[in-house]
Amino acid sequence: MTTHLGKKMTSYGSPPPSWGVRKEKQRNQVKSKFYYIFWGLATASVFAGQLYVGSGYRQMSRSFNRIMDTLVLEIEGSIENQQRFY
Repeated sequence: MTTHLGKKMTSYGSPPPSWGVRKEKQRNQVKSKFYYIFWGLATASVFAGQLYVGSGYRQMSRSFNRIMDTLVLEIEGSIENQQRFY
């Protein structure tokens, strides 16, 4: 089936798709230097935040271990100082 302009038509009345008929190659996206600066800074800030959170977690776990060691020493000391009647 053809139209009055000489183009072929599909059975449902629209022209066939023209995929792969490009005469020139489509140019890839061109990114400006600000794109790379932005993502570089964003990556560096996420990395620095991870280091900060990790160091805070390490400090918190050391204090928790220090508290637990103190409690264990006090409990062990109180058990050893009790009089035994056997």
